[in-house]
Amino acid sequence: MGLVSGMVFRALSALMSQSLPTENFAVNDNPPNILFIMTDQQRADALQAAGNPLIFTPNMDRLAARGVQFRRAYSTCPVCVPARYTIRTGREPHTTGIFSNAAPDPVEGQPAAMEERCGPYLARTMASLGYRTFGIGKFHSQPRDEDLGYEVHLHSEELFGSPEDRKKDAYCRFIAGEHPAFSYIEDYMGERTEMYYMPQQSPLPPELTVESWAADRAVEQIQSSDSRPYFGFVSFIGPHPPLAPPIPFNRMYNPDEMPNPIRGDIAVDHMDEQIPWMNHAVWAEDINDAHARVLRARYYGEISYIDQCLGRILDAVDARDDAANTLICFYSDHGDHLGDHHGWQKESYFDVSCRVPFLLSWPDQLDAGAVSDNLVCLTDLFGIATTAAGAPDLRDGSDVLGALSGAATPRERVIGLYGTPGTPRFKVMVREGDWKYIYFANGGTEQLFNLAEDPHELRQRAQDKPDVTAKLRATAAEAVNVPNANRALQDGSLKAFPFEARPLRRIVQMDRSRGVSGFPENPGDLIAGT
Repeated sequence: MGLVSGMVFRALSALMSQSLPTENFAVNDNPPNILFIMTDQQRADALQAAGNPLIFTPNMDRLAARGVQFRRAYSTCPVCVPARYTIRTGREPHTTGIFSNAAPDPVEGQPAAMEERCGPYLARTMASLGYRTFGIGKFHSQPRDEDLGYEVHLHSEELFGSPEDRKKDAYCRFIAGEHPAFSYIEDYMGERTEMYYMPQQSPLPPELTVESWAADRAVEQIQSSDSRPYFGFVSFIGPHPPLAPPIPFNRMYNPDEMPNPIRGDIAVDHMDEQIPWMNHAVWAEDINDAHARVLRARYYGEISYIDQCLGRILDAVDARDDAANTLICFYSDHGDHLGDHHGWQKESYFDVSCRVPFLLSWPDQLDAGAVSDNLVCLTDLFGIATTAAGAPDLRDGSDVLGALSGAATPRERVIGLYGTPGTPRFKVMVREGDWKYIYFANGGTEQLFNLAEDPHELRQRAQDKPDVTAKLRATAAEAVNVPNANRALQDGSLKAFPFEARPLRRIVQMDRSRGVSGFPENPGDLIAGT
């Protein structure tokens, strides 16, 4: 059930910045273990192996050193819920019906149930192939307790809308049952709302955070004795804000050694009105450079802490006899602007928001220390797992393993879709060759960047490269000419709306499971009756 016998691991020539030596795959009759490890809101440049000397990530670097690092990996809908449904279905938003963190929006003719639209979820698919399956951490499923097909499903989330949500949360049960002295804490991952982008320290010791809990549970599952290979999914909640690393990671980085945000012309940076709208929503509209440097230091502290947790998982994999026949996929759901492009949070198609770390390690099959410039995206993960298991099911993805071996053609482009098609919130991205094209239905505006010459996307080229702009605009229109996404078209062209800025509002995220829905109308009301 391994990869096809006789597949040759050829050099990736122009598509690889570091060529892989020509050699045969060591074909294994035994299906590999497959382990997906995911962070939340980690930028592609936030690991040392990606060329960032300021951050300490020895275990992420350890994965990169023993496998393939993809430098052009993208989240096609860069926000939590749609990214996760892309991973678990292998389908793009026009099929999942999820174009933002809102509820699914299928159209007439599409089945109402997600797995009827998309096919069985990845965990259910892997179970059907004979795998023992476990899923641990953040899932952001709708509904929260959706059956995703795991034999062992330990679900933890950031927020709780009701007491029942808190009771069902596996991590909250762990704290309440084994460490009840900490049960008084409302926000285990740090305070949100106006504190969303305020540097914090974890309210918990490092051994009791949700990241440490997830790593411990993953180690237990990896160490389980079972004749079947395992498919595991471990989803860390960090480094998603609030940025609250535990001691001593909260003081691991000196803010004075952090860089300032990289900003372009604000008229270009804010062509996507989602950015200023979100800045206001999370109390981030007035963050200055000194504050931004402190936040980056805490963000890096979160990542270094998760890296330490990751190390325990990798040690558990390596302690098994079948470590070399274990495929590990490490990635994130999207990035974070961190002040770049005058923005905070995600949901844009600037690289800092939509480009993600993407590492594959499989010592029995993939050579160590390779760096690939093949275009890949989160949609490809479904095909990576099923191909490695011997039953390729690419769905909307591409054959990443086949492209590495030379048996398949690397994907030509990545298409990104965000916002309900046919509304002003819709935008589409085309990443192809050296170019990135972005179209905003709100105002009918477009951006074009040459990422080879301008990796920070500071020089708008839509006007001085009209031929490239027109070509990629046509590519975008063709890409959305499929059911559901075709609502974004009008007479064969991308639909435009007169520009309109959304009314600004704040996002309030407090502990609704304990009846906390916002600030009191009068300060004294908070303690009245106590």
